[in-house]
Amino acid sequence: QVQLVESGGGLVQAGGSLRLSCSVSKGVYTVGTMGWYRQAPGKQRELVADISSGGDTNYADSVKGRFTISRDNHINTMYLEMNSLKSEDTAVYSCKVDRMGTAWGPIYDYWGQGTQVTVSS
Repeated sequence: QVQLVESGGGLVQAGGSLRLSCSVSKGVYTVGTMGWYRQAPGKQRELVADISSGGDTNYADSVKGRFTISRDNHINTMYLEMNSLKSEDTAVYSCKVDRMGTAWGPIYDYWGQGTQVTVSS
C-alpha cells in the first residue's frame, strides 16, 4: 500500500527554521508533481509550493524568498526548507502527489497525513 510519510514539523520561535520531508513508500515507480499545502485553523487549505518531476518550482507569494522546495528523485523524497518563520506560517502542512505509477496501478492526487508546524511569536 502506498504511503506518503511526512516529518519535520514542530514548535519553533518566530524567525527560526524548520525542514519538512515527505517520503514516498516503496512500490512506487514514478512520481509526478509533488507539493506542500497548509491549512491553518479556520482557513482554507492553500498551496505553499510545488515541484515537478523535472524540478520546476512554484511558490505562494507569502513564502517566496523564505521557503525552498526540493526533491530527490532517487529516493522519492520531497523537502521544504522554511526560514524566517512567522506566526502566520502556523498550520498543518501536508504533502500531495498529483500522480504516481505503482505496482498496483496509477494513483492520482494522493495526500500525506499532515504534520503540525507551530511558530510562536
